[in-house]
Amino acid sequence: SRGTAGFAVAVALPHADSLCDKIDIEDLGEDENMLFVKFFKYYRCYDLIPVSAKLVVFDTELLVKKAFFALVSNGVRAAPLWDSAKQEFIGMLTITDFIYILRNYYKSPLVRMDELEEQKIKAWRKVLNDTSRPLVHIGPDASLCDAITTLIHNKVHRLPVIDPQTGNVLYVLTHKRILRFLFLYYYELPHPSYLDQTLRELKIGTYENIATTKPSTPLIVALNQFIKRRVSALPVVDDRGKVVDIYAKFDVINLAAEKTYNNLDITIKKALEHRDQYFEGVLKCTLDDTLMAVMERIVKAEVHRLVVVDEEDHVVGIISLSDILSFLVLKPLGMERPDRNRASEATSLPVHEENESEESHDDDGGGAADKSQASENQSTSEDQPQPEEP
Repeated sequence: SRGTAGFAVAVALPHADSLCDKIDIEDLGEDENMLFVKFFKYYRCYDLIPVSAKLVVFDTELLVKKAFFALVSNGVRAAPLWDSAKQEFIGMLTITDFIYILRNYYKSPLVRMDELEEQKIKAWRKVLNDTSRPLVHIGPDASLCDAITTLIHNKVHRLPVIDPQTGNVLYVLTHKRILRFLFLYYYELPHPSYLDQTLRELKIGTYENIATTKPSTPLIVALNQFIKRRVSALPVVDDRGKVVDIYAKFDVINLAAEKTYNNLDITIKKALEHRDQYFEGVLKCTLDDTLMAVMERIVKAEVHRLVVVDEEDHVVGIISLSDILSFLVLKPLGMERPDRNRASEATSLPVHEENESEESHDDDGGGAADKSQASENQSTSEDQPQPEEP
């Protein structure tokens, strides 16, 4: 039910079975290159939905400020948008939108962003001209293979699962959730030989123009990099080019939590002091790590990417969830996304602030929402088919 604040939180899901059927190993066949393709074709989007979970839904009449406070308080990174007048879902509100808002209204530390304090979601969508873009979504009976293809080819980070009968959003799929689902069965499946090959041998990842930042960089500069370079994380490097931290889009939400968005001239180092969780360090790998080791590290740490470094901890590349899923599923189908700067070409690249980085920063939190029929849905900035950052 809708609260007076203009958003709803639903936790119950219409999922009848607590565990979905396991695939018969014989159905996977003998072609190891098609192993994960067949796995993801066997399971449906519905199989990935947990028995109960949380999905925050915002009415477009809600103030933007309250919406992002609600994201923080509910521990989610994005929310479907509901238009009461149209009685349908019309898009998603994401952290990228928050960054756009901050960049649009920020003048200096001396000028308060009063417009942000009073802006409604529907007004902000008009500012972004996001009222005519179709929301990319999928049905619960579609295969996870279709979901992966849709995510990667449409260059989106989250994919609402919408019940075609009721129009309700049941869940929000992400690269992270799909890989995590695979790992429920991972060690029971046959072991393809390529899992024991290295990133260098398999040529997985991005290795040119890696966007980085420095501890002394003003936060507003980093926000500009997120948007202009279409990246979702910036490795933080010291004066010697060694990676010492990472600033991700999700860290920006802490500005809402701390109500510190009126001063975006603070340094990255200062901004990272507002992390609400203990930081165990930058998750890294090397070109000589195997694909299996990389996948296990990503899933265990529940991160969205690893920074690829050389023996001196200089940044040489990024490997993301979308890189991995593209390799496992799209490449065997001959549908791999356009060639990117691959590992065979990677050396110890110089690191500087003008370099470019990776994407694929997924969200957490999702569930079912009781809303009316949704059709011709619209999306906000981050969920549009746009040129993908490497």
